[in-house]
Amino acid sequence: MTDDRTGIDSEKHVISAGTGESLGDRMAAWVERLTWRTPLHDRRLDGQHPARLVAVPVDPIPGETDLGEALLEGWMFAGGEHHAIETIDVAAPAAGPAFVEYLHSFAWLRDVAALGDRARAVPLAEALAGGWLAVHGDRVSDPAWRPATTARRLAMWAFHAPLLLASSDLVFRSRVLNGIARAARHLDRTADKAPPGAERIAAWTGVVIAGLLLPAGETRLAIGEAGLARALGNGLSADGGVVSRSPAALLDVLATIGLLRAAYEARGLPLPEPVEQALALATPALLGTTMGDGGLSSWQGGLPVDAEAVNDVLIASGAHGRPLRQSRDWGYQRLANGAAVLIVDAAPPPMARVAEGGCASTLAFEFSDGAERLIVNCGGAGVTGARMSPAMMTGLRSTAAHSTLTIGDTNSTAILPDGTLGKGVRQVELTRQESELGSRIEARHDGYVRRHGFHHQRTLLLLSDGRELRGEDALLAAPGARPRRADAMTPFLLRFHLAAGVEAVATADNQAAMLRTSVGNFWHFRSRGERLTIEDSVWVDGWGRLFTTQQIVIHGLAPPTGVNVNWVLKRAR
Repeated sequence: MTDDRTGIDSEKHVISAGTGESLGDRMAAWVERLTWRTPLHDRRLDGQHPARLVAVPVDPIPGETDLGEALLEGWMFAGGEHHAIETIDVAAPAAGPAFVEYLHSFAWLRDVAALGDRARAVPLAEALAGGWLAVHGDRVSDPAWRPATTARRLAMWAFHAPLLLASSDLVFRSRVLNGIARAARHLDRTADKAPPGAERIAAWTGVVIAGLLLPAGETRLAIGEAGLARALGNGLSADGGVVSRSPAALLDVLATIGLLRAAYEARGLPLPEPVEQALALATPALLGTTMGDGGLSSWQGGLPVDAEAVNDVLIASGAHGRPLRQSRDWGYQRLANGAAVLIVDAAPPPMARVAEGGCASTLAFEFSDGAERLIVNCGGAGVTGARMSPAMMTGLRSTAAHSTLTIGDTNSTAILPDGTLGKGVRQVELTRQESELGSRIEARHDGYVRRHGFHHQRTLLLLSDGRELRGEDALLAAPGARPRRADAMTPFLLRFHLAAGVEAVATADNQAAMLRTSVGNFWHFRSRGERLTIEDSVWVDGWGRLFTTQQIVIHGLAPPTGVNVNWVLKRAR
């Protein structure tokens, strides 16, 4: 039943997990990348050198002048780490995935261009591009030639051609144009092999941009538009979310559409209808995961990208819409009352094949009051730098790194040694109600049934003025679970990770805590019956930097018949 006033469907829904990555999928991806190294693939990339670009679009997304200045001073910043340019081994950079992507995708060109100082920018751009072409221009390898990375590089070369093609060195100019043509031919053959979601959408966008901007591109454009329509259909869910369930990845999809729109405008052509339809669906889904400060919440390895960057992408893509409050496939429930925003992960994790940095976060939530974040997840597992140990990166993906309940220090969905997601949450049952009192959500997952014999059920009620959040976490004995002794107690922890700048002090009875925000607001947290402690935590910011924070932890023991913990978070003043 749907409430006509709110548009909220109060019927119970069951959200099921998708199919995981098969051994055949992994083998196919491995074999595909092996073929890149063969002479046959190299020959396929040979062809006529284009003499010019048909058009040079204007990059609709502004660069970061601070990063551009740093580049001119000899430093490259990305993914929470920085390196002196002269020390970077372009052939095999010793850096995290976000830094490597920034390097190989030439995203740094946008930041150099943002300075508006061609006299200084052109020599740097030519030097960095020349160094990259010398190593990778004629040799296809992973990760420099991953389809999405190649497509982003092609776009940056074309959009910022004035920084590269103004050179008086005709050999260098020819190498850049040939690099664009080789990238296009590589994408012709590999775009459909990219993982579904943001990566495949970006790859096919590269084919389309090449079709628009390279001479005689009509056939490539037609093939690219058909491939892009398929990629959007397979990569976005019916409610507009991306299949990886990462808000940061969905933001990347909108940024890709922004580049695409600019390329079509440069040719005086309209954006294809399938792309317009995808944009209309994806915008509310993305806005539904923004917190009170307008930035993204941290889910599935993504960063809490700030409001300015989100707004830049929305403007570039031409996006319009209101936040999606209730979704199914996308999996996020948004409760917004007063100045408070509560976002709950109410779905199983994404499929392993599309979940780089995927997390065991089912039933976790983030909570903000106005522009202040109070309860968060640690975040950042998909883009953290090489400075972090593999153990830390795995830890950021764990259930314990999210504001929810863990049993026996295990994950609700397994994170396997090879980094993929394993068995765990298969179904989430969900009901949501709106009333004069406030917004209420009740969700239950089965991730602990097989190993511990319990369903985790979480009930959240955000009062209508947004000044009080009531919660109940219950472990319910699962029907048919393996019988255990009556005195067998199962340890569990209930974690609430606090945002950076929020300070917590536990009361003497270990039943409550007083929270003080960075601007001096106070919130009172209280639970009933279980022991509460304040412990250290971490949080990864929108730039991939790791900060030390605090977390509230409730310690409990569950008998075989189950247990429930009630708690309340209330604004004190």
